[in-house]
Amino acid sequence: MDSGHTAWMLTASALVFFMTPGLAFFYGGLVRAKSLVNTIMLSFITIGVVTIVWTLWGYSLAYGNGELISGFIGDFSLLGLDGVNTFASEGEDISPLYDVLFQMMFAIITPALITGAFVERFKFSTYLIFTVIWITVVYAPVAHWVWGGGWIGADGAGALDFAGGTVIHINAGAAAVAAAILVGKRRNPGLQPNNVPYVVLGASILWFGWFGFNGGSALASDSYAVNAMLVTQIAAATAATAWGIVSLITRGKISAVGVATGAVAGLVAITPAAGAVNALGALAIGLGAGIICYFAVELIHKTNLDDALDVFAVHGVGGLWGCIATGIFAVESIAGVKGLFQGSGEQVWIQIYTAAGTLAYSFIVSFVILFVLDKIPGLGLRVSEESEGQGLDLAEHGEQGFVNDGAN
Repeated sequence: MDSGHTAWMLTASALVFFMTPGLAFFYGGLVRAKSLVNTIMLSFITIGVVTIVWTLWGYSLAYGNGELISGFIGDFSLLGLDGVNTFASEGEDISPLYDVLFQMMFAIITPALITGAFVERFKFSTYLIFTVIWITVVYAPVAHWVWGGGWIGADGAGALDFAGGTVIHINAGAAAVAAAILVGKRRNPGLQPNNVPYVVLGASILWFGWFGFNGGSALASDSYAVNAMLVTQIAAATAATAWGIVSLITRGKISAVGVATGAVAGLVAITPAAGAVNALGALAIGLGAGIICYFAVELIHKTNLDDALDVFAVHGVGGLWGCIATGIFAVESIAGVKGLFQGSGEQVWIQIYTAAGTLAYSFIVSFVILFVLDKIPGLGLRVSEESEGQGLDLAEHGEQGFVNDGAN
């Protein structure tokens, strides 16, 4: 084995793992204090549930050696990871287990992203069931489409998705809309973040972890990883700055929460493009993400959709922009294909229809899953009015994030 490649992929896997606790803090700081623990736990429990599902059957459905349905989903040949070689074969630089580990971290964070749409009102027990089903019938197929030899990736339509713009962000964003529609609006939707430092801390951890997210997707310690990490930094920094400037122009102030959210939007948008664009392309993608996602948030807030933490506006819209922008700014020397700026519009159309297919599939199937769960007696999606008023920390966990017992 190549020890350099192995060390980098192990490091990248750990960085991507760290993103889910970062998301927990980012989301936790945005909600009211009485639901802080519950919001953090929605992300934290996902680590446990998805790890088990991915080990038993999720990885097999995404990357199985055959296909249950051609181009759509893998098979059961790798159940329990049986059949995955522990050691590298001749000609391989790294053990195939790295792929299981690295892709597991992507699978973990994706349903955790969805939770931002229904915080403060969703049953914790129902979320556990939803996560198992969603990873099985939504995430695993879409991962197969892009990275497992399915209809979207190099063996199919030829769409470019370096690190998961479709698999993770468009996928989660579409599911978030379905969840927000079915669970309904909060009874008191006015939202003041309970802890802005948590939001900035969470965004910073996400930013840090994203270097593994995108850099690790090169699957080697090489020049592609270096470029991916550089353009990740450029896009995130540009989007954060752009969001702040737009906020200053429209509101007269630059909010810490807004700039942190802008950074996340830039990270989302560069994800599919990190293996296809150069520094100038990353600047353009980050600028677009900061402006487009800012106004997407403003627009959605004027509708009746209570996507509490703007999952669709940031991850769905940011993912869509990033996916399309990949086709616009792709550089042949990096991506192997020409983007629109190099004179070819073909890749843009490929990016558009594959993004649209992912959006439609995730929304429809997620909607059906949640609709059925809501109709099961004794289960349902939403907590009682009393629990929502009390706060989900005490109602669902019997704990509080901050306890003022008078001792101090």
